[in-house]
Amino acid sequence: MRKIYYLKTCDTCKKIIKSLPNTTGFVFQDVKEQPITASQLQEMRDLAGSYEVLFSKRAKLYKEMGLKDEKLTEDDFKRYILEHYTFLSRPVVLIDNHIFVGNSPKNTTKLIDFLTHE
Repeated sequence: MRKIYYLKTCDTCKKIIKSLPNTTGFVFQDVKEQPITASQLQEMRDLAGSYEVLFSKRAKLYKEMGLKDEKLTEDDFKRYILEHYTFLSRPVVLIDNHIFVGNSPKNTTKLIDFLTHE
């Protein structure tokens, strides 16, 4: 499966997607218009290793809700991601059994290298 979970109003997501060498065959899912399901999140978690890896601690709501002062569990990360799209670290790119999470330059470089050499 080739899928990109993103937010179409996010300039960073748009910039990363535009920088990819080839997006032919990818399914795009705007997580605001089409919220992720529990099974989609489980699939991401299975590839990423934890819900925490998928969770954005840079989200505005993270600070507003005081979550930075709490000790969150895996169940908490899962619940918050399913409750509000902003808690998903974006973009999330699935390519078969590989996952690339977030917009760090290191992650983006790995993704581009992977697509270039597949």
